[in-house]
Amino acid sequence: MQVQKLRLQRGWSQQQLAELSGLSVRTVQRIENGQAASTESLKSLCAVFEIDFSTLSSEPTMPASAAVNHDEQLALFRVRKIKGFYIHLAQYLVVIAGLGVFNLVSNPHKLWFLWPALGWGVGILAHAVRTFHWLPFLGAEWERKQVQKQLGRPL
Repeated sequence: MQVQKLRLQRGWSQQQLAELSGLSVRTVQRIENGQAASTESLKSLCAVFEIDFSTLSSEPTMPASAAVNHDEQLALFRVRKIKGFYIHLAQYLVVIAGLGVFNLVSNPHKLWFLWPALGWGVGILAHAVRTFHWLPFLGAEWERKQVQKQLGRPL
């Protein structure tokens, strides 16, 4: 497997991979661009990825564009956004449920936990709108048109 593909599968930036492996960011970039790597660099990367040395040392060099195509990167990015939303939603549900139980046990006549539930709920809704693209007029197509407009190109 390619270094870039392994890195993206783990959700690491080039900077993070460089720090974990003890290599420079520039070295990571060169390796991902298909340039030859030293044995020591490959050993460091294999240790970080927890893979056998032969996996990286025997692979033919390829340009970075062929290693991980654009669609895979977009899909990975989208899945991470959805995962982040679900984590946010789970945190909301756990905390608000805890506040609700505390409120009902300590002072059942005054339901104050509804205020943080409402405020945070608005934030959850905004996160959902951004994650699931419920406002298409501010999406990728809109951005593309605005860039074309700023560059003075025909739409």
